[in-house]
Amino acid sequence: MKFYKMFSAGLLFLILSANVFAQSERIKDMTKDEWQSEMNRLAAQKVSLTTELNSLKTEVADLKKTRDGIQSYDDCINGVYVLIGASKADIDNFRKQVQALTSKIDAKEGPKADRQAELDALKKNKISALPEFFDTVQNQLQKKLDAWIEAPKEVNYTVIKGDCLWNIAKKKDHYANPFAWPVIYQANRDQIKNPDLIFPKQIFKIPNLSEEEKAKFEKIRRNYKPAPPTQSQTPAAEKAEKKPAEKAVAKPVK
Repeated sequence: MKFYKMFSAGLLFLILSANVFAQSERIKDMTKDEWQSEMNRLAAQKVSLTTELNSLKTEVADLKKTRDGIQSYDDCINGVYVLIGASKADIDNFRKQVQALTSKIDAKEGPKADRQAELDALKKNKISALPEFFDTVQNQLQKKLDAWIEAPKEVNYTVIKGDCLWNIAKKKDHYANPFAWPVIYQANRDQIKNPDLIFPKQIFKIPNLSEEEKAKFEKIRRNYKPAPPTQSQTPAAEKAEKKPAEKAVAKPVK
């Protein structure tokens, strides 16, 4: 490695020496007129470079002057806040509202009409005109709301032979949780006098469960433990025991 460095340094020295020698020889061969011509060329080049340098210095001075006259970023932002009649605290609060509404819409946290009302209120706020918020509030969130197909608040179900409130609530198209049968019972008290007695061709309203109700009945379902069968129970009786108290379930329609 040391030899290589020494060899490289020697080679570089030889190349530079050769260039200097060649330049010296070229100068020796120049006539007086060629000397004068070269001097004139270099003088003209000096004038040109000096003019260009002075021009660049002038541009630099102008740029510094312009820079000194420009407001700082913070001053510009505060000026914008003054134009829309808002403070930094107002902007921060608006940003939190936009983020919260975005989360609700993405999660389809209904009712949809409430989310639309929140968005309309944000649109009317002058702060929404700021570049940070304009596209999100005026365009993106509205597109998400327009694409949100909200499920109906309730559906109708016609009772068939063999139905009971327990099995109706258990259907995947409804609650997929039989323990939610009291919701159907309460929604149709005008038709159901006794939850054990429902009849074919009755039309029941099946309302949507709120998030709180879903959590409540899911907790009941998870915690439910059927009573252990006794030795005297037949297989059929054992199967029936797996349900909560039959009198609170509503017996199947015959």
